[in-house]
Amino acid sequence: MAVGATPQKSEAEKPPAGPRDAAAPKLTRSIGVVGGTLLTLTCLTPASSLFVIVPDSFATLGTGTALTIAIAGLLCIGVAFTYSELGTLIPSSGGEYAMVGTLMGRLAGWLVFVLSLIVVMIVPPIIALGTADYLAPIAHLSPEFTAAGVMVLATLMGLLDLRANAWITGIFLVLEVVACAVVAFLGFSHTSRSASVFVHPVMATGHGQSSAVTAGLIVTGLATALFILQGFSTAVYLAEEMDNPRRNVSRTVLWTLGIGAAVVLIPVVAITLGAPDLATLATGDVAGMVASWSNSGVGTFVSLCIALAIINAAIVMVIQNSRVVYSSARDAAWPDSVNRAFSHVSRRYGSPWVATLAVGIPGAALCFVNLDTLSEVTGVAVAAMYVFVALGALVSRRGAHKDRPAWRMPLWPAIPALLVVVLAWVLYQQSVESLVITGVIVAAATGYWALYLRPRSETHWVISVPEDVLAPSGDGADPEPVAPSQHV
Repeated sequence: MAVGATPQKSEAEKPPAGPRDAAAPKLTRSIGVVGGTLLTLTCLTPASSLFVIVPDSFATLGTGTALTIAIAGLLCIGVAFTYSELGTLIPSSGGEYAMVGTLMGRLAGWLVFVLSLIVVMIVPPIIALGTADYLAPIAHLSPEFTAAGVMVLATLMGLLDLRANAWITGIFLVLEVVACAVVAFLGFSHTSRSASVFVHPVMATGHGQSSAVTAGLIVTGLATALFILQGFSTAVYLAEEMDNPRRNVSRTVLWTLGIGAAVVLIPVVAITLGAPDLATLATGDVAGMVASWSNSGVGTFVSLCIALAIINAAIVMVIQNSRVVYSSARDAAWPDSVNRAFSHVSRRYGSPWVATLAVGIPGAALCFVNLDTLSEVTGVAVAAMYVFVALGALVSRRGAHKDRPAWRMPLWPAIPALLVVVLAWVLYQQSVESLVITGVIVAAATGYWALYLRPRSETHWVISVPEDVLAPSGDGADPEPVAPSQHV
């Protein structure tokens, strides 16, 4: 696969004007590390992870939950290094598919896009369906209709300017961090056991009995713990809207992981120490523990902050996912009329409004569908996508990309190689049904590639890197422009 300037074509062969028309509005660079970190932290949703996913871990890992999350945090450092390198080497709103497609070829990029599309369409409504439970202290609402309303709100917010969204979601993020801080303070103020339980973890087994948490249980729990901390990769989707992406993408990814891990892990430690007994810890009723440590008013406050965290996450996911759809149309993944619609950017707000609607409206409809099986399929899609990214990192330092300016991870190639092994193990642990469903989707996507995209390879699925990408000069001087927009 050669990488370089696209050769001249006749008028009949040229790509349709919509996706690559130089005069058409483009995504604007309007955010830096702070705005990008706020948006990315919101997608990580530390409060949602703490109050929705962590309680299940308390039930199966007991006081070993904090240790498992800490180990997962170390693995996530390797994932963050991989995303930081590829996200600065190939800063595109296409995210994973642009990185993998540029490094490993168009077919690999297309398959990664399809995997990401599964996530794009399913995860936001899954998250939104939890809203009603945490609004229960003030109103009893239908989970489905409440979730659909959250998706509509998130879609409307996604139509606005990205800078405005960074600060709006930032305000919500402050509230959920405050809720996490309240839980941590109360837990540490009501300590019931010593810190030795983190070194020798135990769990409740019923009838007031306990047993040791084995290393095997901790390893099994790593898959959930990785999901608790995931979300920092959102930064690569915002690369085209960041000032100086070569520098700021890596900083945003790493800052988000560090802050997000602290916001989750510190309250987990506090809850573990403050739970009155192992049986209460195993229930995972964090709101109930907060109420017992303080009063019902504080418990209500925490519940409402969780609801805000979910709404906040839905907004950022719609923003992120619309950029993936926009980028696919700009790279001509669809028939020409669809490409023109999805790649259209609002002149007033600078957002890809058709792509935003294409993500948000079906998401609202999916809130009325049973998503249990789809949730498992999403887990398979995420793990498979990470495998592709790790493989991309293994080949990122060869050919034309070897000397291109980018943030470079330490301990290469050991880190991406280890990630491939670990993620392959995660896929091995998934259900046969979810693997088969994902395999069928991938097979259908391969057929679309073979029958539609490949015969039109001169004009369709031309993965591009933005023309105005800047790279630091390396000596502290002003950044210098790199090569013009390159295509695969």
